[in-house]
Amino acid sequence: MINYKIIFRVLGFLLLIEGFFLLVSFGVSLLYNENDKLPLMFSAALTLIIGGLSHYFTRDVSKNLNKREGYIIVSLVWVVFSLFGALPFYIGGAIPSYTDAFFETISGFTTTGASILNNIEEIPHGLLFWRSITQWLGGMGMIVMSLAILPLLGIGGMQLYVAEVPGPTKDKLHPRVRETAKRLWGIYIVFTGAQTVLLLFGGMNLFDAINHSLTTMATGGYSTKQASVAFYDSAYIQYVITFFMFVAGTNFTLAYFAFKGKFGKVFGNEEFRYYFGFVVAFTLIIAVGLALNNNEPLEKSFRDSLFQVVSMMTTTGFATVDYLNWTPFLVVLIFGVMFFGGSAGSTGGGIKIVRIVLLLKNSLLEFKRLIHPNAVIPVRLNHKAVKPSIVTNVLAFIVFYILIFVVGTVLMSAMGLELDSAMGSVIATLGNIGPGIGSVGPSSNFAHIPTMGKWLLSFFMLVGRLELFTVLVLFTPAFWKK
Repeated sequence: MINYKIIFRVLGFLLLIEGFFLLVSFGVSLLYNENDKLPLMFSAALTLIIGGLSHYFTRDVSKNLNKREGYIIVSLVWVVFSLFGALPFYIGGAIPSYTDAFFETISGFTTTGASILNNIEEIPHGLLFWRSITQWLGGMGMIVMSLAILPLLGIGGMQLYVAEVPGPTKDKLHPRVRETAKRLWGIYIVFTGAQTVLLLFGGMNLFDAINHSLTTMATGGYSTKQASVAFYDSAYIQYVITFFMFVAGTNFTLAYFAFKGKFGKVFGNEEFRYYFGFVVAFTLIIAVGLALNNNEPLEKSFRDSLFQVVSMMTTTGFATVDYLNWTPFLVVLIFGVMFFGGSAGSTGGGIKIVRIVLLLKNSLLEFKRLIHPNAVIPVRLNHKAVKPSIVTNVLAFIVFYILIFVVGTVLMSAMGLELDSAMGSVIATLGNIGPGIGSVGPSSNFAHIPTMGKWLLSFFMLVGRLELFTVLVLFTPAFWKK
């Protein structure tokens, strides 16, 4: 039987964390003395009160947390956070429609970066900071952060860790989940701070540097400028952001090993080598295409290509150029990159490199199995045999991913979108990328999407962020049986 009290207790505790960061955003508003002070203060107070009451009235709850409750909490927290997180945008009038406010907020928490804003520079600093914070919190995962604290409440965190990081391979940095969460967040904070300093050296002001660092490390892509990173016509800034996007798309366990000086484990990791190889290959192909077709300097072609490939592959979604103005062949390549995603254990979305590698390896091994039908030929990753159950899970994931993409495209087309826009909006949200193709490309946004379409795309963001099964399992009758 599902213990609903523990669900409310954990959600209440997490709302207290959200309320705290709303208060931090309120402090930014006070600093700039703008008209978003009251909306942020009211939203923070309401979130803290409801979170506190929920936590208080469930203080006598049983401490046992099972897997089903973990899945419910992980799925609900993004929705609940977005319901409350949308309030300052809606109450303050920065986003007059609650549907749009919710879309913008869940796009933040899921690190999608799909925006409906047409006037980003006119949004007050406090709200812009809150918008960036939603991505930074969602990047590593509010649940992972809470694992460092939940044991203090007497609630074990392993079930939440399993639900929040449902990729085919998981490396724990420490046997205790709380210690794992601390190390992950420590690395996350160090990288965010380092990028902020480097962007300051490039001429960004402190506010913009902090915000772009928050959303880069989250692979979220929210910018404080309507033109995104293209606003800063600086090769230095673009290369700095490219580097940190690439880092954010790497398994954070490898970053931990790099900090410890164990570089052999980094470059010996097969997923990392494929990730690096895919980036290099797509970058060189597109750079040559740009140099030949646009008559641009080689460095500019390389930089534009590298930035967009890394941005799309890591599902960050920053833009320095409108890639829809490239030749059709290059646009198709960029569209294909959108399906890849970052590494498992990164803040990126998408299918994930490790799944693509396992799919390719298993497919190629089918030729050997045809020739040697009685032989047992396992798929290997990092010189270790991969369990057949994991391979099956990967194949099922990719089938479901493509199926959701196709069904979503049909539904968005039924709402009046052109085929390219329908495809672009679905992959941009399901892959947590942000910009897509068609009318939701990098020079446009999602403001024109019909209301029902925005709610559907919001659901795709949630499903994509939690890697399909975590959410979809809630819709199976077996999940709710005793």
